[in-house]
Amino acid sequence: MITFKKLVFIATFALAAQNINSQEGLPIYSDYLSDNFYLLHPSMAGVSNCNKLRTTARQQWFGDENAPSLQTMSVNGRIGETSSGIGAIFFNDKNGYHSQSGAYLTYAHHLMFSRNTIDLNMLSFGLSAGMIQYKLDETAFLEFDPIIAGIEQSSSDFNVDFGFSYHFIDFYAHATVKNVLKNEGININEQGVVYDNLRTYLFSAGNVFSKLGSDWSYEPSVMYAYKDGTQESFIDINFKTYLDLDFGNAFAGISYRRSFDGADFSSGSGISSQKLQYITPIVGAEYNNFMLAYTYSYQSNSVVFNNGGFHQITLGFNFGCKREKYDCNCPSVN
Repeated sequence: MITFKKLVFIATFALAAQNINSQEGLPIYSDYLSDNFYLLHPSMAGVSNCNKLRTTARQQWFGDENAPSLQTMSVNGRIGETSSGIGAIFFNDKNGYHSQSGAYLTYAHHLMFSRNTIDLNMLSFGLSAGMIQYKLDETAFLEFDPIIAGIEQSSSDFNVDFGFSYHFIDFYAHATVKNVLKNEGININEQGVVYDNLRTYLFSAGNVFSKLGSDWSYEPSVMYAYKDGTQESFIDINFKTYLDLDFGNAFAGISYRRSFDGADFSSGSGISSQKLQYITPIVGAEYNNFMLAYTYSYQSNSVVFNNGGFHQITLGFNFGCKREKYDCNCPSVN
């Protein structure tokens, strides 16, 4: 017997069978707050005094079959004593019967404007090139509609991301254009409208504050995203606090995501509208060169698919670390 939730999944991904465009490369979640801005901005490759390895695992709606899940692995670092950095990202993203996997390679260059190595004043540029394979598994659709081919279809796409970052003492700002190239469209079947604009603009900014001699520091930040093809946008408002310890540091924070675009739904008395809202607390710690972080996203809308939240764990390892050069509260750099 086909349950209501299964019907929702089947209806959604049967529509996607015309051409797979629903996902646009690496999804934009709040895991970048786990000391992983490189996932969003290629200009952050090699910006730190340490080489960084990060792995993440995300699971939504525990207990629901074919619920969205994501796994990523990223590594980035400086090329010797040069002003250049490199990085790589690998990911696997599954959402119902649709999945995508891909890899990005990154080159970044960092220009120093500091009078010395104490005052941080740096402008960075980064370029990532990636190959993504999209898949649609129709094998489970036969009991619902025999007209569907009932096979696993796939299509590949190549694209590039470009961005820059600016660090000035305790302040930072990032801007990135993802999926710069306008491809002919990811089209598995010959029918249907081809959606060929996956371009997304990302802007981030923040500052780290602390009192002289205090072990505590505080980091408010914002991140804004705009999708060019659909004209959708959302904003993250974030706040993190750090505590320096003998073995490393501990951090905690919260992120609030709000979409600027609403979705209409029937409320009994008429048509209502709601905008996507996420509340994401985050906790983590660094012990020597190891890092562990946990984020939990709760969707605070009145109409949701499931009341369960989205769990994500990040594991990290820093290696090849050099002496901290800069006298600043800049956890992404020092």
